[in-house]
Amino acid sequence: MGDPNFYSFRSVWELDAPASAVYAALSEIADYPKWWPEVKEVERIDDDHAAFRARAFLPYDLRFIGARAPGGEQERALEMTLTGDLEGFSRWRIEERGDSSRALFEEEVVANKKLLRRTARVARPLFKANHSLMMWRGRRGFETYLAGFLLGRAAL
Repeated sequence: MGDPNFYSFRSVWELDAPASAVYAALSEIADYPKWWPEVKEVERIDDDHAAFRARAFLPYDLRFIGARAPGGEQERALEMTLTGDLEGFSRWRIEERGDSSRALFEEEVVANKKLLRRTARVARPLFKANHSLMMWRGRRGFETYLAGFLLGRAAL
């Protein structure tokens, strides 16, 4: 078996909005706590770095720094290198689907938090289920946020 502390996640969100709007809304990193219940805090450090605190169903916080990878605007991709309790990358790729779009979330990380490392061999399925719940709730929150985001853009 490979490293029990390595996780690879992939989620696909089919969204009823143009890719340009989805990309713009997901680019507003500081707004994530407004729509994603498990993203508890985002503190902007500078234009390319932010400190995150996340907590899903299981009783532990994950704290990490996200460093935005350069480029990506042409491909409608948002990527961050993560350091802290999670080490690796997190990426959104947005694809046009006619009048709608698909947001593909990919993340590959090593868990550095001691609690997760000590219990990974037995609790790994719970950690993966915890992440799935986080993504499901995130999608629900994002759909509501995106509707308001689109209304706000239409008013401009």
